[in-house]
Amino acid sequence: MAEVTLTNVTKRFGDFTAVKELTMEIEDGKFTVLVGPSGCGKTTTLRMVAGLEEITVGEVKIGERVVNRVPPKDRDIAMVFQNYALYPHMDVFSNMAFGLKLRKTPKAQIRKRVHEAADLLGITDKLKSKPRELSGGQRQRVAVGRAIVRNPKVFLFDEPLSNLDAKLRVQMRTELEQLHHTLRTTTIYVTHDQVEAMTLGDRIAVMKDGVVQQYAPPQTTYDEPNNQFVAGFIGSPAMNFLPAQATNESDGRTVLTGSGFRIVLPETRSRTPLPSQVVLGVRPEDLDGPAPDTENAITLTVTVTEQLGHSLLVYGTLDEAQVVASLDPHRRVEVDSQIHLKLNLDTLHVFDPESEQTLL
Repeated sequence: MAEVTLTNVTKRFGDFTAVKELTMEIEDGKFTVLVGPSGCGKTTTLRMVAGLEEITVGEVKIGERVVNRVPPKDRDIAMVFQNYALYPHMDVFSNMAFGLKLRKTPKAQIRKRVHEAADLLGITDKLKSKPRELSGGQRQRVAVGRAIVRNPKVFLFDEPLSNLDAKLRVQMRTELEQLHHTLRTTTIYVTHDQVEAMTLGDRIAVMKDGVVQQYAPPQTTYDEPNNQFVAGFIGSPAMNFLPAQATNESDGRTVLTGSGFRIVLPETRSRTPLPSQVVLGVRPEDLDGPAPDTENAITLTVTVTEQLGHSLLVYGTLDEAQVVASLDPHRRVEVDSQIHLKLNLDTLHVFDPESEQTLL
């Protein structure tokens, strides 16, 4: 195993910069997730670590070795692709053993490694099957097994679950987590799914326009987002954003007012000076009710409800703003009605409307 270090890594395609001055240290044995919308540079970053894309500027190290000019086959990494990349004419055993055969590994060792990986992944009974005879989940296990048998220093995963249905994604996500717990191999995992990022990663790097917006443990990213983009991207449903004005009361507390709400921040959260114009961020789960009065609360006009079993999502309007709240699933809420919801003052977020950086 080995740590992976990226220092000021930049990738340009002509005049377009896909990744800009990325600096990140992935600790030995840790599971790091690169997450962000399409085109943010996460897969390009993974491909530069793998050696499939040339680095324009910067340095990539695996362990103590700079690998910028090291061919992919000599980097001691194993990559699992989105489309599995299995050879259709080979059976499962041959697909898993193919890389070892190219390295002229002794046959006895190949057999031992393949059977150990197959047993770990629960596909021993499929070793003589062809890929077309397997389900999507089984094919993905074969692709993972092909990586495991190489015993690499680093695993690279490029959106490996995106071709699976919802139930299978959840199952495979759990299996990948268990696998990492067993192997403890340094892992870099690319996904656009923030739920995968939150559940799998020891640390997650949220990317936008080729720049890492935040690199931190999942809960830290959720509780303390660096900026409005991270706050809106991490969390489902997404955070609500409401324009507001900030003023200081004579008692030293900060008041946030906007269309349809007046919020008095507790003394512990009024110590940070705020500009007059801000953006208030409220997560759907931080809206609850009913509220006893109008202060520190909002009144929604309900437009849509979604019953999820574990929660009730209520979509509504607050003046011209669209707001979603996650409520008790047993609460009765009618479309076109008005509901009064209190806010959790301890978990509100405040952002600068120009820089979009977190203020509170």
